[in-house]
Amino acid sequence: MQKKIKDRAHAYHEDIIAIRRYLHQHPELSYQEKKTGRYIADQLQKMNIEHEHGIADNGVVGLIKGRNPNKRVIALRADFDALPIQEANDVPYKSKNEGIMHACGHDVHTASLLGVARILHDLRDEFEGSVKLIFQPAEEKLPGGASIMIAEGVLENPSPVSIFGQHVHPPLEAGTVGFRGGMYMASADELFLTVRGKGGHGALPHKGVDTIVITAHIITALQQVVSRNANPTIPSVLTLGKINSTGGATNIIPDEVKLQGTFRTMNEKWRTEAHEKMVKIAEGIAESMGGSCEFEVMKGYPFLINEESLTARAKADAIEFLGKENVIDLPIRMTAEDFSYYSQKMPACFYRLGTGNKARGITSPVHTPTFDIDEKALETSIGLMSWLAIKELSTK
Repeated sequence: MQKKIKDRAHAYHEDIIAIRRYLHQHPELSYQEKKTGRYIADQLQKMNIEHEHGIADNGVVGLIKGRNPNKRVIALRADFDALPIQEANDVPYKSKNEGIMHACGHDVHTASLLGVARILHDLRDEFEGSVKLIFQPAEEKLPGGASIMIAEGVLENPSPVSIFGQHVHPPLEAGTVGFRGGMYMASADELFLTVRGKGGHGALPHKGVDTIVITAHIITALQQVVSRNANPTIPSVLTLGKINSTGGATNIIPDEVKLQGTFRTMNEKWRTEAHEKMVKIAEGIAESMGGSCEFEVMKGYPFLINEESLTARAKADAIEFLGKENVIDLPIRMTAEDFSYYSQKMPACFYRLGTGNKARGITSPVHTPTFDIDEKALETSIGLMSWLAIKELSTK
């Protein structure tokens, strides 16, 4: 079986590169991926794979039935939205959509899952059970396409017992993959603050309520939520990444200052406590200085946990498929992923696909205008995920 998968991964590699390049040239933003969803559905139709289009508006779900299809069902997930980034790469497959780019590798994820679909469909008479293919929109923007697809029943009829997902990882060389069992990625909340006071002339601050000074105190104090309140055994990050005022100048104190930021952690109890502390600190400081602060916490994705036994099996299967030297242990990450919603519902394994090539200068991180991949990774991707699926279907 391993040889059959590897032979097909090699044979289909160029086709999957072409699909990836098409998707890369035609990126669409979160909740706007109508053409991408249609393209995915068309590809599944060409393969004669049973599918449904329109879950969470643009999502697509395929189903590959092996022998005895109800014996065991697993799911594989890929996301397909892009980012509001202007691509800077000079490549033949450069984005054709101004200001939009697949800078997070979702084109790779989707092309890969289409390749896996082709391999598994070929081999459907040689395994028992079924594989649900989840092509998900809107990973990059709250509330997250995963949460919507789950609410609309993507994990039902049939219900998978486990789920796999993968994500590009430029720090790893193409041909390698990385795994981590247990807690892996953080929850992510968005913070929106509006500080209000009384503006006026910069030379007469005693006549007003200085929103800039209030804001400075709030920023400094909020950092103590992590440095002085968080249990050091619980990873936490609080970052304020945007600040702007309405009407301020060199000699003008503005009436209002707005801030935006993010809070990330890996413990739900502490997450709730931290929200309360942040709001209390900001409102209290503003009030004590004669102003006010409106503080909104937009609760985002939960933490992502890789089920230990599933991930251990997947890692062992990856070593068997790729060789021990090509399977890496990963550290925890404070980035977030809406795959976490699936991990809260069932045993899940979210692993990293090496896409870098230092010798060729392919090292740019995700979410940058120069991100790209060594397309050798696509052969690794489609082969390994197909292998993991078939191995997991055979688990007792």
